[in-house]
Amino acid sequence: MDRAAVAKNVDQAWAESVLPSLSELVKIPAISPAFDAGWAAAGHLDAAIEHLRAWIAARDIAGANIEVVRLPERTPLLVVDIPASEGTPDETVLLYGHLDKQPPLGGWSEGLGPWTPVVRDGRLYGRGAADDGYAGYAAITAIEAVRAHGGAHARCVVLLETGEESGSPDLPAYLSRLSGRLGNVSLVVCLDSGAGDYERMWLTNSLRGMVSLEVKVQVLESGLHSGIASGIAPSSFRVLRQLLDRLEDAATGEILVPELNVQIPENRVAEARAAIEAAPGLVRNVVPWPEGLRPVDEDEVELALNSTWRPTLSVIGADGLPKPADAGNVLRPFTTLVLSFRLPPTADPEAALRAVQERLTTDVPYGAKVTFGHSEAGLGWNAPDPAPWLVAALDQASDEVFDAGWRTMGLGGSIPFMGLLHNAYPDAQFLVTGALGPDSNAHVPDESLHLAFAAKVTSAVAYVLDAHARR
Repeated sequence: MDRAAVAKNVDQAWAESVLPSLSELVKIPAISPAFDAGWAAAGHLDAAIEHLRAWIAARDIAGANIEVVRLPERTPLLVVDIPASEGTPDETVLLYGHLDKQPPLGGWSEGLGPWTPVVRDGRLYGRGAADDGYAGYAAITAIEAVRAHGGAHARCVVLLETGEESGSPDLPAYLSRLSGRLGNVSLVVCLDSGAGDYERMWLTNSLRGMVSLEVKVQVLESGLHSGIASGIAPSSFRVLRQLLDRLEDAATGEILVPELNVQIPENRVAEARAAIEAAPGLVRNVVPWPEGLRPVDEDEVELALNSTWRPTLSVIGADGLPKPADAGNVLRPFTTLVLSFRLPPTADPEAALRAVQERLTTDVPYGAKVTFGHSEAGLGWNAPDPAPWLVAALDQASDEVFDAGWRTMGLGGSIPFMGLLHNAYPDAQFLVTGALGPDSNAHVPDESLHLAFAAKVTSAVAYVLDAHARR
């Protein structure tokens, strides 16, 4: 494969074809179903699927089969099946991304907006540009570049879902539906991950799992005047606070439930240390620190392990608490919290959920009533060691595309699809990477895609596809 020509081809495709089409994709308010109950009637997810389907169809890739797969009452899925180069093994490369988006939110900078594509200082601004609208374009462009310049690739299946930001609830059903068609998946390429800086290629070596649940503590049928009832009836908030102390050390943030903890592998500790050495501030600088606020640890390697391999608890929602302006002197009848746990990559999320529920319902103070609402449990993922051929391809891409050595890093978030795929294809190699680098602002105002970096990632994927086919 003429690798210099590949990089030139990719840069040209990004400038002439990808950027204009991706900019139009930004305009589509394809909000993920968890944040838009009327998604089916609104039709925005279908519009995003159709927009990218039409762009791919116009590429006229020889032999490509482009299909929108729909299961009843589930979000649509775009599947692009591209036949292998002649003489390659009977294997499949699965390339993954998603087209649904986080809610728009307010507070975008002047001149920017969630559905208004703006190119400024080498970045494309707009919701879904970096997370993860660019992924389908990058996958197709990499395959085209390999084909155009003497490279080879195995059969490639590009799979773009529309429910990832909602936890991919429909993906298991689609994987079951497509399992017979996917064949022998020996390489998975996921472009929905992050980068520690824009100087080198970053591989994600682990993803945390998650458990979330709504817990309600009720003490009364209705509120009572606090001047009469306080000190006689227990406070629902105090009961819930005691129950939370069974789960988390309030002084340190340590999670006290054994089922949520694992032994951190030594290689992941070493890789975290190497990542910090390559990019000091990699972890610390993800937080815009207000004056006077300190991190939970001064050792950045410990911060990295905290955010990738140690469980954490965040309280992400509450009910039963009136707004301050509406608060009266009332002993409230109930308090509800939504608890979100990030789990180590190898923890069992179902066992973790059961253990948390047991601790919250055993010997409840004062006999208060504890009930649960909606709950979720999602798999984490720990990458297999990269095969020698993959290491060699990444080394080559690092030298010729990035001019800097590649590094690995854990990601504190979740991509449930990776855990599902690893279970389904335990012998596959995984290339989990992405363009979500510093200041890309996924999920918050001013989301942007670093265009030059996204093009480099695309070229690196082309290197890997060719190396996989020739290994």
